[in-house]
Amino acid sequence: MRSAQFAQIAHIIGEVPNLHRKQWEFCYIYRVLETAGMLQPGKRGLVFGAGREPLVAAFAARGVHVLATDMAPDLAEESGWADTSQHAWGKEALNDRGLCPPEVFDANVEFRVVDMNHIPDDLGQYDFVWSACAFEHLGTIRHGHDFIMNAADLLAPGGIGVHTTEMNCSSNLRTLDNSSTVLFRRRDFRAMAQALGKRGFEVCMNFDQGDEPLDRYVDLPPYRGDEHLKLKIAKWVTTSFGLVARRPA
Repeated sequence: MRSAQFAQIAHIIGEVPNLHRKQWEFCYIYRVLETAGMLQPGKRGLVFGAGREPLVAAFAARGVHVLATDMAPDLAEESGWADTSQHAWGKEALNDRGLCPPEVFDANVEFRVVDMNHIPDDLGQYDFVWSACAFEHLGTIRHGHDFIMNAADLLAPGGIGVHTTEMNCSSNLRTLDNSSTVLFRRRDFRAMAQALGKRGFEVCMNFDQGDEPLDRYVDLPPYRGDEHLKLKIAKWVTTSFGLVARRPA
Protein backbone atom coordinates (compact mmCIF):
# COMPACT_ATOMS: atom_id res chain seq x y z
CA MET A 1 0.00 0.00 0.00
CA ARG A 2 3.03 2.30 0.31
CA SER A 3 4.26 1.44 -3.19
CA ALA A 4 4.26 3.69 -6.24
CA GLN A 5 2.10 1.13 -8.06
CA PHE A 6 -0.60 1.37 -5.38
CA ALA A 7 -0.68 5.17 -5.58
CA GLN A 8 -0.83 5.04 -9.38
CA ILE A 9 -3.76 2.63 -9.41
CA ALA A 10 -5.58 4.62 -6.73
CA HIS A 11 -5.39 7.69 -8.97
CA ILE A 12 -6.57 5.64 -11.98
CA ILE A 13 -9.75 4.65 -10.11
CA GLY A 14 -10.35 8.23 -9.00
CA GLU A 15 -9.20 8.02 -5.39
CA VAL A 16 -6.53 9.59 -3.20
CA PRO A 17 -4.12 6.89 -1.91
CA ASN A 18 -5.22 5.91 1.57
CA LEU A 19 -4.41 3.18 4.07
CA HIS A 20 -7.89 1.68 3.87
CA ARG A 21 -8.56 -1.97 3.20
CA LYS A 22 -11.41 -1.32 0.72
CA GLN A 23 -9.11 0.75 -1.45
CA TRP A 24 -6.54 -2.03 -1.16
CA GLU A 25 -9.10 -4.50 -2.54
CA PHE A 26 -9.66 -2.47 -5.70
CA CYS A 27 -5.95 -1.80 -6.20
CA TYR A 28 -5.11 -5.46 -5.53
CA ILE A 29 -7.59 -6.72 -8.12
CA TYR A 30 -6.40 -4.15 -10.66
CA ARG A 31 -2.73 -5.02 -10.09
CA VAL A 32 -3.28 -8.79 -10.31
CA LEU A 33 -5.12 -8.47 -13.62
CA GLU A 34 -2.68 -5.91 -15.01
CA THR A 35 0.29 -8.12 -14.16
CA ALA A 36 -1.45 -11.09 -15.81
CA GLY A 37 -1.88 -9.12 -19.05
CA MET A 38 -5.67 -9.04 -18.80
CA LEU A 39 -6.23 -5.28 -19.01
CA GLN A 40 -5.91 -4.81 -22.74
CA PRO A 41 -8.30 -4.30 -25.68
CA GLY A 42 -10.35 -7.34 -26.62
CA LYS A 43 -10.18 -9.10 -23.26
CA ARG A 44 -13.48 -10.07 -21.63
CA GLY A 45 -14.17 -9.67 -17.91
CA LEU A 46 -17.09 -10.51 -15.62
CA VAL A 47 -17.72 -8.97 -12.21
CA PHE A 48 -20.09 -10.29 -9.55
CA GLY A 49 -21.73 -7.97 -7.02
CA ALA A 50 -20.57 -4.92 -8.95
CA GLY A 51 -22.25 -2.40 -6.68
CA ARG A 52 -20.84 1.01 -7.60
CA GLU A 53 -17.21 -0.02 -7.72
CA PRO A 54 -14.82 1.90 -10.02
CA LEU A 55 -13.07 -1.08 -11.63
CA VAL A 56 -15.72 -1.66 -14.30
CA ALA A 57 -15.21 1.81 -15.78
CA ALA A 58 -11.42 1.67 -15.33
CA PHE A 59 -11.24 -1.64 -17.21
CA ALA A 60 -13.62 -0.44 -19.94
CA ALA A 61 -11.39 2.60 -20.47
CA ARG A 62 -8.58 0.19 -21.31
CA GLY A 63 -10.65 -1.52 -23.99
CA VAL A 64 -11.87 -4.48 -21.93
CA HIS A 65 -15.39 -5.77 -22.57
CA VAL A 66 -17.10 -6.16 -19.18
CA LEU A 67 -20.30 -7.89 -18.11
CA ALA A 68 -21.24 -6.27 -14.79
CA THR A 69 -23.69 -8.20 -12.61
CA ASP A 70 -25.49 -7.47 -9.37
CA MET A 71 -28.50 -8.72 -7.41
CA ALA A 72 -32.07 -7.83 -8.33
CA PRO A 73 -33.24 -4.38 -7.09
CA ASP A 74 -35.94 -5.81 -4.82
CA LEU A 75 -33.42 -8.07 -3.09
CA ALA A 76 -31.02 -5.13 -2.70
CA GLU A 77 -33.72 -3.14 -0.94
CA GLU A 78 -34.59 -6.05 1.35
CA SER A 79 -30.96 -6.59 2.33
CA GLY A 80 -30.19 -2.89 2.80
CA TRP A 81 -27.59 -2.52 0.03
CA ALA A 82 -29.71 0.03 -1.81
CA ASP A 83 -29.82 2.27 1.26
CA THR A 84 -26.02 2.38 1.47
CA SER A 85 -25.53 3.11 -2.28
CA GLN A 86 -23.65 -0.16 -2.68
CA HIS A 87 -25.93 -1.65 -5.30
CA ALA A 88 -25.89 -1.08 -9.07
CA TRP A 89 -29.34 -0.32 -10.50
CA GLY A 90 -27.86 -0.45 -13.99
CA LYS A 91 -24.60 0.11 -15.79
CA GLU A 92 -24.81 3.94 -15.76
CA ALA A 93 -24.07 3.95 -12.01
CA LEU A 94 -20.76 2.19 -12.70
CA ASN A 95 -19.24 5.20 -14.44
CA ASP A 96 -20.35 7.89 -12.01
CA ARG A 97 -16.71 8.89 -11.42
CA GLY A 98 -16.25 9.61 -15.13
CA LEU A 99 -13.32 7.22 -15.43
CA CYS A 100 -14.28 6.16 -18.95
CA PRO A 101 -15.53 8.25 -21.88
CA PRO A 102 -19.31 7.67 -22.12
CA GLU A 103 -19.23 6.32 -25.66
CA VAL A 104 -16.43 3.88 -24.81
CA PHE A 105 -18.20 2.82 -21.63
CA ASP A 106 -21.47 2.25 -23.46
CA ALA A 107 -19.72 0.11 -26.10
CA ASN A 108 -17.68 -1.96 -23.66
CA VAL A 109 -20.01 -2.54 -20.69
CA GLU A 110 -23.16 -4.62 -20.34
CA PHE A 111 -25.24 -5.14 -17.20
CA ARG A 112 -27.23 -8.15 -16.04
CA VAL A 113 -29.02 -9.15 -12.85
CA VAL A 114 -27.41 -12.30 -11.42
CA ASP A 115 -27.90 -14.16 -8.14
CA MET A 116 -24.44 -15.28 -6.99
CA ASN A 117 -25.98 -18.32 -5.29
CA HIS A 118 -27.68 -19.37 -8.52
CA ILE A 119 -25.38 -18.42 -11.38
CA PRO A 120 -27.13 -18.99 -14.73
CA ASP A 121 -25.51 -21.38 -17.17
CA ASP A 122 -25.69 -19.04 -20.18
CA LEU A 123 -23.08 -16.45 -19.16
CA GLY A 124 -20.34 -17.92 -21.36
CA GLN A 125 -16.61 -17.84 -20.65
CA TYR A 126 -14.33 -14.94 -19.80
CA ASP A 127 -10.64 -14.09 -19.72
CA PHE A 128 -11.07 -12.99 -16.13
CA VAL A 129 -13.71 -12.97 -13.40
CA TRP A 130 -13.60 -10.87 -10.24
CA SER A 131 -15.52 -9.82 -7.14
CA ALA A 132 -14.67 -7.26 -4.46
CA CYS A 133 -15.87 -8.12 -0.96
CA ALA A 134 -19.08 -9.77 -2.20
CA PHE A 135 -19.09 -13.51 -1.60
CA GLU A 136 -19.01 -13.20 2.19
CA HIS A 137 -22.61 -11.94 1.88
CA LEU A 138 -24.04 -15.14 0.37
CA GLY A 139 -25.39 -16.44 3.67
CA THR A 140 -22.98 -19.23 4.62
CA ILE A 141 -19.37 -20.25 4.28
CA ARG A 142 -20.53 -23.19 2.14
CA HIS A 143 -22.26 -20.81 -0.28
CA GLY A 144 -19.04 -18.80 -0.53
CA HIS A 145 -17.04 -21.95 -1.30
CA ASP A 146 -19.55 -22.99 -3.96
CA PHE A 147 -19.47 -19.53 -5.53
CA ILE A 148 -15.69 -19.66 -5.97
CA MET A 149 -16.02 -23.04 -7.70
CA ASN A 150 -18.87 -21.87 -9.93
CA ALA A 151 -17.08 -18.63 -10.85
CA ALA A 152 -14.00 -20.66 -11.83
CA ASP A 153 -16.14 -22.59 -14.32
CA LEU A 154 -16.67 -19.33 -16.23
CA LEU A 155 -12.98 -18.86 -16.97
CA ALA A 156 -11.64 -19.57 -20.43
CA PRO A 157 -8.41 -21.62 -20.66
CA GLY A 158 -5.62 -19.55 -19.12
CA GLY A 159 -8.18 -17.27 -17.47
CA ILE A 160 -7.78 -15.59 -14.07
CA GLY A 161 -10.23 -15.40 -11.18
CA VAL A 162 -9.49 -12.83 -8.47
CA HIS A 163 -11.72 -12.28 -5.45
CA THR A 164 -11.47 -10.35 -2.19
CA THR A 165 -13.42 -11.12 0.95
CA GLU A 166 -13.30 -11.18 4.76
CA MET A 167 -10.67 -13.24 6.61
CA ASN A 168 -11.05 -14.12 10.29
CA CYS A 169 -7.80 -13.07 11.95
CA SER A 170 -8.88 -14.27 15.40
CA SER A 171 -9.43 -17.98 14.92
CA ASN A 172 -8.95 -20.85 12.51
CA LEU A 173 -11.63 -22.81 14.41
CA ARG A 174 -14.60 -20.70 15.46
CA THR A 175 -16.04 -18.04 13.18
CA LEU A 176 -19.14 -16.16 12.06
CA ASP A 177 -21.31 -18.31 9.77
CA ASN A 178 -24.97 -18.39 8.71
CA SER A 179 -25.16 -14.61 8.69
CA SER A 180 -25.52 -11.66 6.33
CA THR A 181 -21.72 -11.43 6.56
CA VAL A 182 -19.60 -14.53 7.14
CA LEU A 183 -15.93 -14.61 8.08
CA PHE A 184 -13.75 -17.13 6.29
CA ARG A 185 -10.94 -18.85 8.19
CA ARG A 186 -7.58 -19.95 6.81
CA ARG A 187 -8.95 -23.48 6.76
CA ASP A 188 -11.83 -22.35 4.52
CA PHE A 189 -9.47 -20.74 2.04
CA ARG A 190 -7.24 -23.80 2.04
CA ALA A 191 -10.31 -25.95 1.32
CA MET A 192 -11.11 -23.73 -1.65
CA ALA A 193 -7.52 -23.96 -2.88
CA GLN A 194 -7.52 -27.75 -2.52
CA ALA A 195 -10.79 -28.08 -4.45
CA LEU A 196 -9.52 -25.79 -7.20
CA GLY A 197 -6.20 -27.60 -7.30
CA LYS A 198 -7.94 -30.91 -7.91
CA ARG A 199 -9.45 -29.33 -11.01
CA GLY A 200 -6.05 -28.20 -12.25
CA PHE A 201 -6.19 -24.56 -11.16
CA GLU A 202 -3.10 -22.75 -9.91
CA VAL A 203 -4.02 -20.89 -6.71
CA CYS A 204 -2.19 -18.01 -5.00
CA MET A 205 -2.89 -16.99 -1.39
CA ASN A 206 -0.92 -15.10 1.27
CA PHE A 207 -1.86 -15.23 4.96
CA ASP A 208 0.74 -12.71 6.19
CA GLN A 209 -1.07 -10.17 8.38
CA GLY A 210 1.78 -7.66 8.55
CA ASP A 211 3.77 -6.38 11.53
CA GLU A 212 3.60 -2.58 11.32
CA PRO A 213 1.73 -0.63 14.02
CA LEU A 214 -1.33 -0.12 11.81
CA ASP A 215 -1.40 -3.88 11.09
CA ARG A 216 -1.92 -4.40 14.81
CA TYR A 217 -4.59 -1.72 15.20
CA VAL A 218 -8.20 -3.01 15.27
CA ASP A 219 -10.84 -0.48 14.22
CA LEU A 220 -14.14 -0.50 16.12
CA PRO A 221 -17.60 0.80 15.07
CA PRO A 222 -18.19 3.47 13.93
CA TYR A 223 -15.27 2.70 11.64
CA ARG A 224 -12.70 5.28 10.58
CA GLY A 225 -12.51 6.71 7.09
CA ASP A 226 -8.75 6.17 6.94
CA GLU A 227 -6.06 3.96 8.51
CA HIS A 228 -8.54 1.10 8.45
CA LEU A 229 -6.91 -2.29 7.78
CA LYS A 230 -8.38 -4.51 10.48
CA LEU A 231 -11.76 -4.22 12.14
CA LYS A 232 -13.98 -6.02 14.59
CA ILE A 233 -17.16 -7.75 13.38
CA ALA A 234 -19.13 -9.31 16.24
CA LYS A 235 -16.33 -10.71 18.43
CA TRP A 236 -13.92 -11.42 15.59
CA VAL A 237 -11.04 -9.40 14.16
CA THR A 238 -11.12 -9.47 10.37
CA THR A 239 -9.29 -8.02 7.40
CA SER A 240 -9.48 -8.14 3.61
CA PHE A 241 -8.12 -11.23 1.86
CA GLY A 242 -7.32 -11.87 -1.79
CA LEU A 243 -7.61 -15.16 -3.66
CA VAL A 244 -6.27 -15.69 -7.17
CA ALA A 245 -6.88 -18.76 -9.33
CA ARG A 246 -5.68 -19.38 -12.87
CA ARG A 247 -7.30 -21.94 -15.13
CA PRO A 248 -4.81 -24.14 -16.97
CA ALA A 249 -4.26 -23.19 -20.62
